[in-house]
Amino acid sequence: MAVTPTLTALQVMQDAPVIPVIVLQDVAHAVPLARALVAGGVRMLEVTLRTPVALACMEAIARDVPEAVVGAGTVRSAADAQAAAMAGARFAVSPGYTSAIGQACRDAELPLLPGVATGSEILMCQEDGYTELKFFPALQAGGSAMLKAWGGPFVETRFCPTGGISPGNAAEFLALPNVACVGGSWLVPGDALAGGDWARITALARASHALRAG
Repeated sequence: MAVTPTLTALQVMQDAPVIPVIVLQDVAHAVPLARALVAGGVRMLEVTLRTPVALACMEAIARDVPEAVVGAGTVRSAADAQAAAMAGARFAVSPGYTSAIGQACRDAELPLLPGVATGSEILMCQEDGYTELKFFPALQAGGSAMLKAWGGPFVETRFCPTGGISPGNAAEFLALPNVACVGGSWLVPGDALAGGDWARITALARASHALRAG
């Protein structure tokens, strides 16, 4: 059996302008959704651990959609990280950070995008070796102005702003030199997911590539 290459957090962030933040309530939606997003050129899929079926959805995507790279979002503990890795996740995203989460992800060889909202939290992540971070909740924590301010003291850090990002403001964030990608839920509208409108989701994924200039 071939060994799956280990990704880096920067590779996860640089694959496409948008990492979709996905909340799945039905395992039957997981595989067709993943295929729809991949068809639109979006491979890094953050399935959040917010529903009872999230791990089963990750397993289904990892098994049946090899072109996709399934990740776990809303990782809040070491146990979450371990369960996600067992389910086939290949990266993790957390709303905040603790050293225990970081260690669990390193042990599981899961690239982690830790969530930060303050300079002190960035320093804590950097002490543990993390320089690719999730800025969350982006709008509430200062938006693009905060990221510009952080560009001086944290010049080596790359961010994925998430929380309040939309097609209307994503390009503003993506234009910043310290932003590698954004996270957003608009690629998977609830009504399109419920109705199985996979063509619409593919179109939204395809359109997201135009948000990054150049």
